Amino acid sequence: MTTRVYLVRHGATELSAEDRFAGAVDVRLSDEGRDQARRLGIRLSAEPITVAYASPMDRTMETARLITEPHGITVMAADGLREIAHGRWEGMKRDEVEQQFPDEYRRYEHDPYSFAPSGGESGLQVTARALPALLSIVENHCDERILIVSHKATIRLLLSTILGFDPRKYRDRLDQSPCALNILDFKDLIHVRLTLFNDTSHYCGDVPEVPHARLSKAWSDQRT
Repeated sequence: MTTRVYLVRHGATELSAEDRFAGAVDVRLSDEGRDQARRLGIRLSAEPITVAYASPMDRTMETARLITEPHGITVMAADGLREIAHGRWEGMKRDEVEQQFPDEYRRYEHDPYSFAPSGGESGLQVTARALPALLSIVENHCDERILIVSHKATIRLLLSTILGFDPRKYRDRLDQSPCALNILDFKDLIHVRLTLFNDTSHYCGDVPEVPHARLSKAWSDQRT
């Protein structure tokens, strides 16, 4: 048997369009984000999902509740699935951080895995709490179909670790759109494969847009 995890980023929020650091900010879903989650709920309505977990933030819990409405199951909060905390950068736009804290931002662009801004977390710290949380859920629900709703950086760090990517490059090499669907299949806690990645066809068609602001500065500067 195989344990299947539907790993979803929360829907669009009131700050998504502004490209602000909002890892620890408890921002709500926007109307667009709620529509994205409802559409994903319809898409997954025929899947035999029996259990649902989410980061305790408002945006993730609401996304999970909207997705699981057709299944009538309760969403459980898992603190380890929280988004990376950006410390004193929280609520600021990327260019504002670069102007006010140029040394910190330069180190962050170079290696967001080992570096943490003042008062924030490194990617390594996030992985150290998020990966055990994910594996514990899988272990406790062997052979089930599980919905997990988390955040952009947290999901990319988890996938980097599981797939053996260099986690220092997670911001360059992996994208994660609002309410994107990823599917992980676990044969056991060691053998896992990524079956679907960053899929948003439930609300934007078959071909995704070219990402800009969602990735690192190197990608944001490219407009073609």
